[in-house]
Amino acid sequence: MATPQTLDRTLTALADPTRRAILQRLSSGEARVTEIAQPFSMSLNAVSKHILVLERAKLVRRRKVGRDHFLSYRPEPLTTAAEWIVSTRSFWASRLDALEELLREEDATKP
Repeated sequence: MATPQTLDRTLTALADPTRRAILQRLSSGEARVTEIAQPFSMSLNAVSKHILVLERAKLVRRRKVGRDHFLSYRPEPLTTAAEWIVSTRSFWASRLDALEELLREEDATKP
């Protein structure tokens, strides 16, 4: 189960469209930082800040070979967040179903 801090980092990382685009690119395979930055109309420094957020969330792993930095996608935090979402949705769905049943019973007893 995800800790609140881990879940916060994952959801924060996913909240930005640039970071989601970076993850989408990395889902097809490892890439150099410069390759990741190329399609974006922002500085390499700005893309690096997005990558740092993804690294802190452990959604991206960095590997250095000489002067080159390679990034790869790590799906585990996303899987953990998805499990949390499913369990939370199940909890609230059951609570709302119970509320609906109570309201129906209340409506049935009214003249």
